Amino acid sequence: MVQIPSIAVEAHDLVKVFPKGKVRALDGVSLEVESGTVLGLLGPNGAGKTTAVRILATILRPDSGRAAILGHDVVKEAQTVRRIIGLAGQNAAVDENLTGRENIIMVGRLSHMDPKAVASRAHELLDDFGLTEAANRPLKTYSGGMRRRLDLATALVARPPILFLDEPTTGLDPQSRQDLWGVIEGLVAKGTTVLLTTQYLEEADRLCRDIVVVDHGQVIAQGTPSQLKATMGTSVVSITLPDPDIAKKAAALISSLSDKEPLVEGGTVELTVEDGPAIAVEVLRALDGAHIPLSGLLLREPSLDDVFLSLTGHKAEVEAAEELATGRGGRRRRGEPTTADGKDAA
Repeated sequence: MVQIPSIAVEAHDLVKVFPKGKVRALDGVSLEVESGTVLGLLGPNGAGKTTAVRILATILRPDSGRAAILGHDVVKEAQTVRRIIGLAGQNAAVDENLTGRENIIMVGRLSHMDPKAVASRAHELLDDFGLTEAANRPLKTYSGGMRRRLDLATALVARPPILFLDEPTTGLDPQSRQDLWGVIEGLVAKGTTVLLTTQYLEEADRLCRDIVVVDHGQVIAQGTPSQLKATMGTSVVSITLPDPDIAKKAAALISSLSDKEPLVEGGTVELTVEDGPAIAVEVLRALDGAHIPLSGLLLREPSLDDVFLSLTGHKAEVEAAEELATGRGGRRRRGEPTTADGKDAA
């Protein structure tokens, strides 16, 4: 019986610099993924998430540092690594001119699987992903959610023990996203190890046992979702003001009530505190004494979005929502490098 290492994916001090634009996409990134778990790699666009995945998947070579999958070096043993991983990227890597079944069979044949085994596997995957009725339809007739499910299915043809998912639910409607989460949870329950990049904090909170936050090519925080949220304090007092100018005045007035700076976004001010109920009362008193009108007040527990905002300066879900609205799987900031295929370098 083959002994599976306790650490399925490991990266140590990965550095990757793209000469065009002189962008340091990765600047010493290290991470570990335990076998049979999901690690979430979070960060804003251009933070280095996709670059890290491409190095782990042997698509890019690191400039320095090392990485291994189930103990196999991604540079020295690239062919071996490719046989034990599956990759579903930001854009569905499927052929629109083929049917769903033909796409799966094509991937199986490229993986040198036995033709009979491929046909059986295609039937199984189409059933697992709810695509049986559409199996013989060309992909151009598929919805975005169906394409995503098929892309994930093709990544699983050879039953890889390691799966890399690079923002797999970007651009999906809420129901399709929920469906895909269920599929991922089912894979992990059967022992698959997953490294997931995402900008949806709800997604990370639900699926990931551990989280690594990267920004500007560096790891800026890591831990379980609970551990990261615990760094924020016990409560968030969120107040809504009539307009942004009044919100700024309110933030300055209540800033002394917490050792963390208030976060102002439009007409909303959020204050992270240790004793939420008591501070909420103090906030009301301060605003009333200064004759500042209040539109609403909410007391809640910190979320991963609060952590992300505190660490990176903006909410991840803002960019994700914009991508959903525009139908794009990822946006490149002005001046960011691209790879030879025109995709985002980071």
